[in-house]
Amino acid sequence: MTSNPYPLGLRLDGRRVVVVGGGAVATRRVPALLDAGADVLLVAPELTPALRARADAGRLHWVPRRFAPEDLDGAWLVQVAIDDPIAAASVSALAAERRIFCVRADDRSAATAWTPAVTRHGPVTVAVLGGGDPRRAMTVRDAIRDLLAARLTPTVATPPDRPAADAPPPGGTDASAATVTTGGRTGRVALVGAGPGDPELITVRGWRLLTEADVVVADRLVPGLLLDELRPDVELVDASKIPYGPSRAQEEINQILVDRARGGAFVVRLKGGDPYVFGRGGEELLACAEAGVPVTVVPGVTSSIAAPAAAGIPVTHRGVSHEFTVVSGHLAPDAPASLVRWDALAGLRGTLVILMGLKNLAAITATLIAHGRPPETPAAVVQEATTGTQRVLRSTLGAVAADVLAADLRPPAVVVVGDVVHTLDG
Repeated sequence: MTSNPYPLGLRLDGRRVVVVGGGAVATRRVPALLDAGADVLLVAPELTPALRARADAGRLHWVPRRFAPEDLDGAWLVQVAIDDPIAAASVSALAAERRIFCVRADDRSAATAWTPAVTRHGPVTVAVLGGGDPRRAMTVRDAIRDLLAARLTPTVATPPDRPAADAPPPGGTDASAATVTTGGRTGRVALVGAGPGDPELITVRGWRLLTEADVVVADRLVPGLLLDELRPDVELVDASKIPYGPSRAQEEINQILVDRARGGAFVVRLKGGDPYVFGRGGEELLACAEAGVPVTVVPGVTSSIAAPAAAGIPVTHRGVSHEFTVVSGHLAPDAPASLVRWDALAGLRGTLVILMGLKNLAAITATLIAHGRPPETPAAVVQEATTGTQRVLRSTLGAVAADVLAADLRPPAVVVVGDVVHTLDG
């Protein structure tokens, strides 16, 4: 191809986009389409857990079979995200007959449209085409992103006593004392908190390490647009843990981190929120430490504080709440394995923030009321906080469980109990 591509910004809001394939490539590309408001039809016999979660939440339409010509009916754009060149060529040929632009992950030269390297800063989107060379496009994109970050982010001097990037965590396991070198390459792992949902809420350091990664092991709650900006050669491992559904055992995740690092790769374990707030990051650090793999831990913005804030709820407020408690609700109060003293929490006067508690919300609220928390205590639920699909429900402790069912709220959601729920109401 000798002619230069003609750049366009596609307005896909409400328009049908067909994605063929349900693997790692689709996992990276679908979030940007959804962010653009596209009506996504995903055609694939099987999906990654992350894509399955989006389908179950009604974010996209999934047809669980192989591609058929009628799938292109009404489509404005086609993304072929499969590695079978014969099948991909068949899809793109049918798209060409219908004059539908087609992006192909397997063969850029045979595609009628290219996916650019993209970086986003609020309302500004920068898309770079590298003449068919993804690495060139990524290099230019990263330079522009660095320039934007330098202009938009104030310079903060590094304290002289700040620990090095691979220093052992204070008071913790020295997981960075060893090095793993294979074929001249030193493998390592970074546990990076991706924040509560908005891709711009990842820390600067976390974002920088993500751009350097060879392998990214990502959870379901990771902002999808961060995956869209990975280099084409990055291995993406979908380690999604969908509540009460299919999951990858923690031991397998630990082994992936160790094996890839021992192979000389820089592995980023990208986790929603903060790695250590119900994120099992400690288990992953210990597994790497036992294997002699150096680890860097990058804290993230936890949803326990960010979700209430995004809904206009401060977890503390002068004269209203002098404390807040964060608790996991993934186990019912009467579950033998539960470590939570719900009876003691009921006697507190401050703010109670419950993560992973929707399934057991009725039992949790009943237990709190039974141990003295007034049923008229204000309560709120924030679903998919800081994202474009955020929903907020305000209620009371006595009614919130029924209200959640009536509103059909789904995980991920954060429950807030306390007088702070109405503190900032006008």
